[in-house]
Amino acid sequence: MIDSGENETHWLDEDEQRSWRALLMGMTLLMDRLDNDLRRVCDLSLVEYEILVRLSESPGRQLRMAQLADALAHSRSRVTHTIARMERTGLVERASSPEDGRGVVASMTDRGYALLARVAPVHVGGVRDNLVDLVSAEDFAALGRVMDAVSDHLVAGHPEMEMR
Repeated sequence: MIDSGENETHWLDEDEQRSWRALLMGMTLLMDRLDNDLRRVCDLSLVEYEILVRLSESPGRQLRMAQLADALAHSRSRVTHTIARMERTGLVERASSPEDGRGVVASMTDRGYALLARVAPVHVGGVRDNLVDLVSAEDFAALGRVMDAVSDHLVAGHPEMEMR
């Protein structure tokens, strides 16, 4: 433990440190596994999968790029780069917003929807096998409440983000 004596740091105790490190390790391993599963089955990254999911859940299977970035909690440049790659493979299309012509809208193609329908069971199976079915329903619900509190706190610090 580092202690310069110059501040009033409220250090994590042993149990908190163990839980924090377990969260870091578990999230890293889980995200890697889910990403690897999708890449193995259809050469799709977890971020690309999430983009397809968000588009599939939106009216007309489309979203403004800014809304998509906010919904994923990713930078707009990262989402733009990923969408460009997905556009080259025919999974999505981009066009000017029909509402005002200024914004850009990403739309899921029929090919993107067909791919999502094929790989969703792989992803959901991975989430179940590697998280949901490993813990009790009460523990999983508690995890959801914890992460909702974290998300609410962090989004409140960035009011320009609109989480959907």
